[in-house]
Amino acid sequence: MSSFMSVFASLVEHLATLLQPLFHASATAAAIVLFTALVRLLVHPLSRAGARGQRERLKLQPRIAELRTKHKKNPEALQKAIMELHREEKVSPLSGCLPMLFQMPAFFLLYHLFSNGSIGGEPNGLLGHTLGAAPLGGRFKDALAHGGLFGAQGLVYVALFVLVAAVATFNYRRTKRQMALSAAATPASDQPQVPGMGAMTKFMPLMSFMTLFSVAYVPLAAALYIVTSTTWSAIERAALYRDMPYAGAAALPV
Repeated sequence: MSSFMSVFASLVEHLATLLQPLFHASATAAAIVLFTALVRLLVHPLSRAGARGQRERLKLQPRIAELRTKHKKNPEALQKAIMELHREEKVSPLSGCLPMLFQMPAFFLLYHLFSNGSIGGEPNGLLGHTLGAAPLGGRFKDALAHGGLFGAQGLVYVALFVLVAAVATFNYRRTKRQMALSAAATPASDQPQVPGMGAMTKFMPLMSFMTLFSVAYVPLAAALYIVTSTTWSAIERAALYRDMPYAGAAALPV
């Protein structure tokens, strides 16, 4: 594992060297943003496949509504019938999760790289690199301890929080709008009556705001990954799911 982390650290350092003429002291931070963009480009075909799968699942909704009516007194039979329908139509209910799953290793690599004082038995020099005045290995609590929220380090986090809040607000409004369209298009009798689903549906549009807590908790380098990936996701889903109701808008916000 240590040798693998050394290779990954070298990759980040190489990207930073390439970007140094443009970004100077913040070259490593720019390298992390570029790395995140490259990861998202690699998983974009999966995102497109997930969008196609969502369209196919939406086409099945009338047949699923019929199954709910047929098996309304037998939840186990209903679940089995829905799974069989997906299998017959070769539609995977989990395809939308694949982009998130394939991104997780990249995020954890960055988190591990900027959470350890040494890599491969050598001091981790990347921890001293900065975005503005904030070290990439530092966290929000460290910024608060060095000048407070509006100190030199704190202002870096304020900028990230503002960006995350803007993206979250965009996602919130879009999800609420798509939910309203979906509710208007689906008769109440066809909507599933699952215990707790109502509360979950109300809570779902707020999920994007949870990213604020993630940014405050993880090392700044990992926070940059989260912010970049979340912004990419908002733009990507707005394009891929633009003609779909709530089911597309409520995809996992990663």
